[in-house]
Amino acid sequence: MVVFSILHIHHVPPAGFIFAKNIFMSDIIERMRRGDLIFEDDPDYHSLYYEFEKTLSLVSKLNTGPHTAEEVRHLLEQIWGIKLDSSVRMFPPFYTAFGKFTKVGKGVFINFGCTFLDRGGITVEDDVFIGPGVKVLTENHPEDPITRHNVMASPILIRRNAWIGGGAIILPGVTIGENAIVGAGSIVTKDVPDNAIVVGNPARFVRNIKLNE
Repeated sequence: MVVFSILHIHHVPPAGFIFAKNIFMSDIIERMRRGDLIFEDDPDYHSLYYEFEKTLSLVSKLNTGPHTAEEVRHLLEQIWGIKLDSSVRMFPPFYTAFGKFTKVGKGVFINFGCTFLDRGGITVEDDVFIGPGVKVLTENHPEDPITRHNVMASPILIRRNAWIGGGAIILPGVTIGENAIVGAGSIVTKDVPDNAIVVGNPARFVRNIKLNE
């Protein structure tokens, strides 16, 4: 079964990302931030290819350890172009092709084998747990076969204390609410409220989490 989401392409990823000089000035980056459809024959596409090659080289280094936790963070800082708090932990392997539209807060844990496609912007707030094999996918393609090889994107926000179960897939434009739980293997096509538990394909509300008072 193919599951896709309706994109809200007016969203833009959060500010504060650090870019290599050669792409910071590129018009294609700003158009990606707006969620515009990016065509393969775009005259600025070479800027993206340059960044893809650099990122994939760093990802290869990350995934061919062993590395200490500090070394993993250092490589992620180069991939994402941000400074990470010492409380951030990841167990490689990890997969991404662009990397410069990802922002990660404090106390975040990302388990083995996760994939972030971040050309639409991924924000992971403080104390988020992401299980093994999770895919966070901001990128999509048009249905029309004539333009299907081109890319459009919409940001994903995972709010504070959320827990994404192993093998879950988060599709473009989705916000996962604060404290929410996404069940293992779920495919999330729409926003998840704060404190909610969702499961299934597509993910559906089950109940609110039980809070100790």
